[in-house]
Amino acid sequence: MKASLSPSWDLSTEHAASRHGQPVLVNRSTGEAFGPGDKVKLYPSQGYAKAAHAVARLAETAKRNVDGDALVARFVGSLSRR
Repeated sequence: MKASLSPSWDLSTEHAASRHGQPVLVNRSTGEAFGPGDKVKLYPSQGYAKAAHAVARLAETAKRNVDGDALVARFVGSLSRR
């Protein structure tokens, strides 16, 4: 399953870094994957943030479907279970 969060970022369970259905944040340009607790810089003009917080921010404006909502919930929710 994959959800587009912006022109530069996807949330995906199809990437090799995804395990047991846990989505990862994927940079479309580089293919680099990030887990919820990883630090990520979404855009050059922004500072670093935990990927879970970055996904929550991107999800506010992304056009998602039911599958996309489920991926976001799993990714963002996984941070609080660590």
